[in-house]
Amino acid sequence: MRTRPHTTAAAAALIAATALGLAPHQAQAAPTAPRPSEQQSSGVRFYDIPGSGGITLKGNVFTPSGAEPGRKYPLIVLPTSWGMPQIEYLAQAKQLADSGYTVVSYTSRGFWLSGGQIETAGPADIADVSAVIDWALATTPADPGHVGLGGVSYGAGISLLASAHDPRIKAVVALSGWADLVDSIYSGRTQHLQAAGMLGAAGALTGRPGPELQRILGDFLASKLESEPAMIEWGRKRSASEQVDRINAGGAAVMLGNAWGDTIFPPNQYAEFFEKLTGPKRLEFRPGDHATAEATGLLGLPNDTWTDAHRWFDRYLKGERNGVDTEAPVQIKSRSTGGYEGYPDWKSVGSGGREQLPLTGTEHLLTGVDSGADGGVIFLSSILDQFAQAPPVASIPLLPRAFAAVWQSPRYATERRVRGTVRLHTTVTPTRGDGTFVAYLYDVGPLGVGKLVTHAPRTFHGKEPGQPFGVDLDLFSTAYDVPAGHRLAVVIDTVDPLYAEHNPAGAQLTFSSPRTDPSYVSVPLREQ
Repeated sequence: MRTRPHTTAAAAALIAATALGLAPHQAQAAPTAPRPSEQQSSGVRFYDIPGSGGITLKGNVFTPSGAEPGRKYPLIVLPTSWGMPQIEYLAQAKQLADSGYTVVSYTSRGFWLSGGQIETAGPADIADVSAVIDWALATTPADPGHVGLGGVSYGAGISLLASAHDPRIKAVVALSGWADLVDSIYSGRTQHLQAAGMLGAAGALTGRPGPELQRILGDFLASKLESEPAMIEWGRKRSASEQVDRINAGGAAVMLGNAWGDTIFPPNQYAEFFEKLTGPKRLEFRPGDHATAEATGLLGLPNDTWTDAHRWFDRYLKGERNGVDTEAPVQIKSRSTGGYEGYPDWKSVGSGGREQLPLTGTEHLLTGVDSGADGGVIFLSSILDQFAQAPPVASIPLLPRAFAAVWQSPRYATERRVRGTVRLHTTVTPTRGDGTFVAYLYDVGPLGVGKLVTHAPRTFHGKEPGQPFGVDLDLFSTAYDVPAGHRLAVVIDTVDPLYAEHNPAGAQLTFSSPRTDPSYVSVPLREQ
């Protein structure tokens, strides 16, 4: 087995980590009593907040302007994102406070000046949330009967997990987070190399990774298959999808938001988690990459994601009848048109039925060479798609057929509006027991240039050489409009810089379509 490092992944990790700031400082010991620092502005006060296990969490508090003595206000707690300091949410916290909330934000344990070590939403992180709520109820004008929790990325993952353990939490807004950590960075049993590398580098630069995280991440990036069961179990313990029954029993109202092109936490796992929730819920998908859909709101600029987050808190913490609970609970924004579409549930997104594209014939691929069909570069590619509708492209006629299998549909007389999760079914025969392949769906124009619609990786281990086996693979969910006169193309190759590769030297993969079990790609469509 060979795991091929990529210079692109290393560069992306270093650039992302450098952009997050300076090296971490040593955390201070928790004070005997919380006290504000001398630094204050716009109604904000900075505090040392006692976390679980006796550590200090660096935090800040906004209270409503002109708060009446003795009056209690709904409380919102905002844990910070991975690698971010406590000032991350200042703009949004001030807006929430101006509308009548007590807002407490804190730097997650192990990062910057907060104490402890990075435990990746482990039990201590969840206990920190409850400790912060305890502190807020004792120290600020917070109402114990109206407690909300929210955050971006790491803060979103912690918020969902905490809602399974603290019954005081009545509303959650989880933006660009994860519900299934394993399916997020190990989907298709394939290491998301650039994503894991970026997270590891950012954690090392801005915090203090704990020994468990260092071991898990090291084994993950080194492709130590003997450690896979332990890695999966570690990830499951940090996945809200494993605790959905407890979340449902608690009854918290949960709003989920993510981007179609999120290269850290792809959208599929959020959609599946949403369907399992039984309480008040809302799911929003927009164009972009990790945390880019809500990024402008963190700067205090108008932002649809944060507008809906405020409405969600207003409805379920203040009881305001603002209509957010009567709207279609699934709201998506197409990558092509920018318009919003509402659906009663996730399975209705592809309500126009499925179009099957047959993958006929037999294709023999040499492995270990990048054909030029790629999922792009972490952050950059999906940001270009978000703002310029410029996803990764490939010249489909020029793809080398020794390293890429290609199937194309006829040209479409009418527009095809792809909505939801594209599914691949095929038969693979390896010459060795291990292998990796990546499936892509392209929108191909008249000149043969394909724009990436969606993709996903798949890795297998321990298969019998020369023996065929069936594969079902869900590509990353999306919303994309294929213009009339274009066609769809399915491409399969064996190398993508986003992912680790497990193709032995000299191996070949054969993709076939047996008469008894034909291969196809199933494309969900919106009703015309």
